Amino acid sequence: MMETMTDSPASAAFGVYIHWPFCLSKCPYCDFNSHVRREPIDQARFGRAFAGEIAATAARVPGRIVSTIFFGGGTPSLMQPATVGAILDAVGKHWSVAPDVEVTLEANPTSVEATRFRGYRAAGVNRVSLGVQALDDKALAELGRLHTSREALDAVGVARSIFDRYSFDLIYARPRQEPKDWAAELTRALSEAGDHLSLYQLTIEPDTPFAALHAAGKLAVPGDDLGRALYDTTQDICAAHGLPAYEISNHARPGGECRHNLVYWRAQEYAGIGPGAHGRLNIGRLDVDDSRHATATERRPEAWLMRVEANGHGLITDDALTREEVADEFLLMGLRLAEGIDTARYTAVAGRTLDPARVAMLQEHGLVETTADGRLRVTLSGFPVLDAVVADLAA
Repeated sequence: MMETMTDSPASAAFGVYIHWPFCLSKCPYCDFNSHVRREPIDQARFGRAFAGEIAATAARVPGRIVSTIFFGGGTPSLMQPATVGAILDAVGKHWSVAPDVEVTLEANPTSVEATRFRGYRAAGVNRVSLGVQALDDKALAELGRLHTSREALDAVGVARSIFDRYSFDLIYARPRQEPKDWAAELTRALSEAGDHLSLYQLTIEPDTPFAALHAAGKLAVPGDDLGRALYDTTQDICAAHGLPAYEISNHARPGGECRHNLVYWRAQEYAGIGPGAHGRLNIGRLDVDDSRHATATERRPEAWLMRVEANGHGLITDDALTREEVADEFLLMGLRLAEGIDTARYTAVAGRTLDPARVAMLQEHGLVETTADGRLRVTLSGFPVLDAVVADLAA
């Protein structure tokens, strides 16, 4: 279990998420806001727009100290290091930046070059997250990936040689995957891992090519029992290698957790910059109960670009959340963490306590537990049915 930091709003972290929406190709399982363009991207123009939206956001929430920055996508490793550097300069111009700021950039193995990675490091990136997805060439082809397992591991080696902190993603519960095969693949991955791994069960997302194949009976994914066996295999092997789950799909050595993602899961404050980026901003004051805004920007890259150039920002959603909405989100995100939630903070946010009878019933079934310091967390048995647990508590 990771060391628990205070979750009080006054000491909350502040994150900045930067969305680079472009990819070389669209993976058939992906429902992220990513776009393929045949013509070269005008990176200088987009960089100016990112800087403009950062300035507009900082004017709304001034005085923040940025503790984490995350370049997500899309494929941020298609950005020139100079573009990354210009965006980081804009963040530093409009907010204070913590001396130990975590700056993560997502990368695909197909776009990893040592020279480019050195450029990112010189620009200020200090952590990379690689989209490896599988260490099996046939599975990679089925997932629509453009790299081989050898290329993926070479990219991990490049990351290891340049950055002190690196992570990579794998997708499991793939078609025809058995626990023994996944165990061998995961063990190999752990031999290459640093302090963090993200391990996601394949889910069939609506309006993706995989959804169409699944509906037509041409794509079979593991059923509930096999999915649970694969999940249990994941937990057992990672824990044995010193990377226990600190969140339902993320594993780390103590201190190796992705601090930016903890901002989301601890219901702290973050700015969403770029096409289709989401944010949670506390407008006017630092209380999370009555001043929290949910923001979202225009998803289409060129439309976002024109909005920013015309208006200074690409916002299309800027909703003040009700106390109930903030409380539900706090519950939904916080119970994903192995550390669980501070029930006193939930009471402060929601204006009411969790229903003791519902908590007692879930405890009786071994799905949740309370800690000595008053936190409520989901048990290992409860994580596979997390959605049902959260729905019951929020009702």
